[in-house]
Amino acid sequence: MTAGMITLADLAGEWRLTRVIIDHLAGREGRFVGQCQWLQDADGLRQEEAGILHFADAPPMQAHRSYLWRVEGAGLAVFFDDGRPFHRLGPGLLSDRHYCDPDIYDVRYDFSQWPLWTQSWQVQGPRKDMSILSQFQRGG
Repeated sequence: MTAGMITLADLAGEWRLTRVIIDHLAGREGRFVGQCQWLQDADGLRQEEAGILHFADAPPMQAHRSYLWRVEGAGLAVFFDDGRPFHRLGPGLLSDRHYCDPDIYDVRYDFSQWPLWTQSWQVQGPRKDMSILSQFQRGG
């Protein structure tokens, strides 16, 4: 990693992932613990998350999520696994906003403790008020 900005090569491989999800409206909290891999594909990297989600009183459940990461100019663009744009980051741009009408998703990345890093989301909408903090640490 250079000058506070990651590259696809920095992300490639396996990471331990923990995520805390706080639903402020419902007064409930969840925790996801699992693995995250960034795997080479034809156009960049495919992010694959898999683990166990514990949310409030619900029984633990298997959870999976995938994203596509691509080089775009001097930065990176993140897409949903079906190719729809999600958000971007780059030198001097470690936060972004995604609109999913009627909700707003604000993301902020922190690479200051690399190779431990975080991604935090604030989600606001008519029926949403959530904080989501994901922590990534190199290794399996």
